Amino acid sequence: MKEPAVSAEPQTLAFDASCHIFSGCGFPAPGLHTFMYKPIFEVGGFEFNKPMLLALLSTIVVIGFFWAAFNKPKLVPGKVQMIGEAGYDFVRRGIVYEIIGKKDGEKYVPLMVSIFFFVWLMNLWSIIPVAQFPVTSLIAFPAALAIIVYILWVSLTFKTHGFVGGWKNITGYDKSLGWVLPLVVVIEFFSNLLIRPFTHAVRLFANMFAGHLLIVMFTLATYYLLNGLGFVYAGASFAMVLIMTVFELFIQAVQAYVFVLLACSYIQGALAKSH
Repeated sequence: MKEPAVSAEPQTLAFDASCHIFSGCGFPAPGLHTFMYKPIFEVGGFEFNKPMLLALLSTIVVIGFFWAAFNKPKLVPGKVQMIGEAGYDFVRRGIVYEIIGKKDGEKYVPLMVSIFFFVWLMNLWSIIPVAQFPVTSLIAFPAALAIIVYILWVSLTFKTHGFVGGWKNITGYDKSLGWVLPLVVVIEFFSNLLIRPFTHAVRLFANMFAGHLLIVMFTLATYYLLNGLGFVYAGASFAMVLIMTVFELFIQAVQAYVFVLLACSYIQGALAKSH
């Protein structure tokens, strides 16, 4: 039996190109090695790899696009400005205003627009030829964004309510709860300070991780089945690749929307006069 030849060094995926069904080798199933890459270069122990490059390109593209759209705005907008205004207005009115409100939310619109399009583009790399990898499927990137939102939420909470009021806001302190108040305080404390940033990051990470793994699995299955009678099943597997790619397009946009929606809800909770 031939075994999938997976390199000991981190890389996307390596297997015997002659490995097909009925050829005496098992299916080269994707695994964690699908999310690991060799460093492009290394400087003083710091390794720069493909996901980092894609994240950097995402930053450049987002900044470059909005700079091109709004650097010299015109009364009658061109195509780029029109698309930029539509995207900006979608996040501003559809998310920020709806959750935080127009008065309090206006100052957070630039941040939320940046996060939305940054996350969306990092997700989109999954279906872009050559790149073909969602950066957010690595937990470090969603975690970094979640930490930014977390720090903003905590600082706004104490800035708005003061030290004592801030803790009351975080722990859901309310005398009217009576004897269940201690239980509520403990649950809210752990939920808000420990679980909230974790779930905020993991929700994005898990969806992108699972989606990419499924697309890779069906892609490999299509190649693996291209042998003898397996050709019939390869067509079904390829159809699943197309279906999953289209579905992933939807999920990528939804996850960017949900990430920003949750960020706005946290900010709204910090600014609320009562918990």
